[in-house]
Amino acid sequence: MSSPPSATVGSALPAGGAEAARAEPGHGCPHSLAVRAQCSPVPAHRVSAAGRAAGSTMNRSEIYLCESVPAVMPTVAPSFRDVRLRAFEERDVGMLMDLSTDAYVPKTGSLPGNAGRQEALAYIERQISHLRTGTGYSFCVADKDTDEALGTAGLYLAPIAAGRATAGYSVAPRHRGRKVAGHALIALTRFAWSIPELYRIELYIEPWNVASVRTAELAGFEREGLLRSHQEIGGKRVDMLVYAAIRPTTLTE
Repeated sequence: MSSPPSATVGSALPAGGAEAARAEPGHGCPHSLAVRAQCSPVPAHRVSAAGRAAGSTMNRSEIYLCESVPAVMPTVAPSFRDVRLRAFEERDVGMLMDLSTDAYVPKTGSLPGNAGRQEALAYIERQISHLRTGTGYSFCVADKDTDEALGTAGLYLAPIAAGRATAGYSVAPRHRGRKVAGHALIALTRFAWSIPELYRIELYIEPWNVASVRTAELAGFEREGLLRSHQEIGGKRVDMLVYAAIRPTTLTE
């Protein structure tokens, strides 16, 4: 697939892909259906078939029953160089309306193309709801000095019971070309390691998206392979590169 003329600089898709994003709206580009869960092991024979189908995970002779745990925004905003990550606010609608002009954005998440003010406000409310439901962290990327909104960054915790998470980022067109996405991803990754049960963060990037590959590598993510026909975006099956960062050993010792 070739890159569309307005391809989002610094975008990556979690494993859930666009359909998961539409089931549980996420942020800009990309998004994922994600639930942070607190899991307790019980013997497998004590869980009904219906219970197994309703969101439990298997582990040998035990099943882990999980319930959502609300996430809490960090008291100190994650930051790196000239960007910081903060909660979305109503004043960020202009940035989101600018972001929505990128033709790639509506294909990968819940922000409509050429969004109006009300659509942008509804999007902000969906991002705030991620904290309440424990689905993950959805940040507005802002200028560290002026606090102007520049883009989005998110950490999605659906696979947290296995020590994994997926991340995503996007930058509004008028703020591109300044390494905003790379600096935001570094800030997001450093924040992620404050979650003690997290050991691996994954990015899923379409092969044509050279800007996003550069962002991932700038933030220290390493390419692990190509997933062929991995998911559907814009009505087509697409390949995805998988990049990952592993928890530093100094934090696990």
